[in-house]
Amino acid sequence: MDELELLKKNWNKTSPEFKNYSDTDIYPMLHKKSSSIVKTLFYISVAELLFWLLISYLPYIFSDKMKARLETSYENPLFTALTILGFVVIGVFVYLLYKSHKSISTTDSAKKLMESILRTRKVIKYYVLYNLVMIFISIPLSLYFEFNQNTEFHDEVAAFDSTQMTVLVVVTMIVTAVFLGIIWLFYRLLYGILLKRLNKNYDELKKLEV
Repeated sequence: MDELELLKKNWNKTSPEFKNYSDTDIYPMLHKKSSSIVKTLFYISVAELLFWLLISYLPYIFSDKMKARLETSYENPLFTALTILGFVVIGVFVYLLYKSHKSISTTDSAKKLMESILRTRKVIKYYVLYNLVMIFISIPLSLYFEFNQNTEFHDEVAAFDSTQMTVLVVVTMIVTAVFLGIIWLFYRLLYGILLKRLNKNYDELKKLEV
């Protein structure tokens, strides 16, 4: 248990060693802990960026068939634009988290620290929302690209009757919902725990400001 958690746990005890803590003693602990959390968030975002870069590059090494399909996909301006947008968004996300970490590390004001925590929370919130939106549209788009690029699939779908087409739409919706749920749970675990700790620090800082 770290120093701040130990302090909060024993705050109402009668022992003088805990009663002697003042706001000026608590603030550095909150500052250090908040900086450490945002630093961890930054490292996670860098790891995620490297992961997606690796995933994008591996098909060119291990699968000639996948390489050919990707090259065909990149001939579509929409596919290329979405791919570039995805990496730009992750890059901006990494930069904003780095900026938040620097801001928290250098601030000497409880108010500014609270503002930095709020900005960090917003960055994470919008990033997760962006990813959920992209998942929502990427599966139908992938189906669209497959329909236009895969001759066998195109002919098979073109021959569907109304019932088969309905089944295809329903299955697509279910798969999209499942992926949305998985991604939401993933980010809730990955970022949610750290954000929860950051929120606790924010609440403690609000108490100091009263």
